[in-house]
Amino acid sequence: MSFSWPSPELDAWASGFPITLLHVAVALVILVAGAAVYALVTPHREIQLIREGNAAAALSFGGVLVGIALPLAFALAASTSVVEILLWGVTTIVIQLALFWLVDLVLRGLPERIKRGEVAAAALLVGAKLAVAAILAAAVSG
Repeated sequence: MSFSWPSPELDAWASGFPITLLHVAVALVILVAGAAVYALVTPHREIQLIREGNAAAALSFGGVLVGIALPLAFALAASTSVVEILLWGVTTIVIQLALFWLVDLVLRGLPERIKRGEVAAAALLVGAKLAVAAILAAAVSG
């Protein structure tokens, strides 16, 4: 004898909830892993700089978190499997890392500027991260 909820809506929720939890967990792991990879690969140590009160580093790292999370959120909404979420997550991380180096080419010396606390340089980097994240999010959902 199988259990049945009193309404079809509750039945649908009960059957879909474990999959939702799995997808959210995968997305959160990707977010944390992506932020960790970014922090390790960039030439400056953003977490240490943030602990020291460097606003430019905090702004830059916050931009990475949102820059990864936004496309991941759209991937969660559009994907039907963990593999799709993983693929979009890895793609997002690679693009965000490439974007850091592209902005560094334009601004020259971006890591040093962030170390010195130059908020203007960090703000431009965040703008680029968010712009690319929005485009990637739209591509994921398309």
